[in-house]
Amino acid sequence: QVQFVESGGGSTQPGGSLRLSCECSGFVFEILAMGWYRQVPGKRRELVASITSERITSYADSVKGRFTISRDNPKETVYLQMTSLLPEDTAVYYCNTDPPFWGEKGDWGQGTQVTVSS
Repeated sequence: QVQFVESGGGSTQPGGSLRLSCECSGFVFEILAMGWYRQVPGKRRELVASITSERITSYADSVKGRFTISRDNPKETVYLQMTSLLPEDTAVYYCNTDPPFWGEKGDWGQGTQVTVSS
């Protein structure tokens, strides 16, 4: 059974930092690209960062230079280090394969809420 368990979200002030973690299971983690996605109410879920099996990374323009994605293959875990957080980073953050394992309308984890406000 494919599972994604996100953690590490919370509330912080603008300029703060958070580190998200996502424990994965049920698939061959090390050979697939992984991504962090986020969604705010009323908007489509968007991909903000991805990392290939060769650890090549890419980022949405809105987070470039502030977020860093990484992966630990033995632990089957993917991370998102977020710095210089902005109020517009407020969202529920999800991890999944890139592209999503069962597609956008398939199963996702519960996500982790990130709130940035003063």
